[in-house]
Amino acid sequence: MSPAPLRILHLLNTVRETGNGIINTAMDLAWGQARAGHAVHVASAGGEFEARLREWGVTHHRLDQRRRPVTLWRAARALRALLARERIDVLHAHMMTGAVLARAARAPRTRGGPLLVGHVHNVYQRSARLMGFADVVLCCGTDVAATMRARGVPAARLAVVLNGTVGSPRLPDPSTVAPAPLAHPAVVTVAGMSERKGIAELLEAFERVAARHAGAQLYLVGDGPDRAAFTARAGRGPAAARIHFAGFQRDPMPWLRAADVFVLASRRESFPIVLGEARAAGCAIVATAVDGVPEALDAGRAGLLVPARDPAALAAALDRLLTDEAERARWAAAAGEGLARYRVERMVDETVALYRSSLAC
Repeated sequence: MSPAPLRILHLLNTVRETGNGIINTAMDLAWGQARAGHAVHVASAGGEFEARLREWGVTHHRLDQRRRPVTLWRAARALRALLARERIDVLHAHMMTGAVLARAARAPRTRGGPLLVGHVHNVYQRSARLMGFADVVLCCGTDVAATMRARGVPAARLAVVLNGTVGSPRLPDPSTVAPAPLAHPAVVTVAGMSERKGIAELLEAFERVAARHAGAQLYLVGDGPDRAAFTARAGRGPAAARIHFAGFQRDPMPWLRAADVFVLASRRESFPIVLGEARAAGCAIVATAVDGVPEALDAGRAGLLVPARDPAALAAALDRLLTDEAERARWAAAAGEGLARYRVERMVDETVALYRSSLAC
């Protein structure tokens, strides 16, 4: 006899479609859980994903969680009523505000309250420690779990479910996508335009590479708070005409499919889902060996790893792949191996199994 479907509520600040990895992961989980027959709800201030949630059979509830005393008080009352009305079994908080709000709004499990799961996506943020309020602290990688343990979260409350993005309903099957019409050789990154993503180091590394590879082009797909500064910085450099800021793209797959080399130059990164997307697209990958990046690249078997904040090392890796087409092809093939481990369905199944085992305790 199959176990009864669960009633699950995912709590997010918004469901804006801006390339935010936390929101994307939560959307993939909601889709997969609804597809498996669970009653899935999402509470947030809203956004572009609302239409997709409806298509997937997921119920969205508007919940304003802006950090103002009166707003948060109202949000706690509304959340408490929502939990009771929908008889929620699992309250899955993805962001710090939601985790604190959930802690205040839900009844303890000893009094029939839902299981509270705190999902740690950005372990490098100090506020991540607030996820320790949850009954279960779900970590998106083993490095994240080790960091949370070092911050005092008992090992018994920690669990690891690796991010999985291959087969996401948010993106088309890579085999069906035509590559973007880029000039080649094309170096591509898909990342937020922020200092944490190592964009400054990538620009410097590319300028070094550009001097050796006359046709090389750099494409930066994404938006963020530091984009104007990076654009100005690139414009002053010797390779300005070969650096292209493409902005946020709802579907980055055409750029990934066109890339000769994909780069993720982050200074900190818990377990980036974009690496799964780049692997599925068949990219040769260069990435910095920080936090969960090595795990996302199978300890360096699926991509070249370089130190963070080291433009010279990044330039050397790019030069290596741009110079040797056969080696570039070998790394692209290696990136495509073992992708079953990074499928959305695996992430969904493991997460639901974690819910059930925790509810049984």
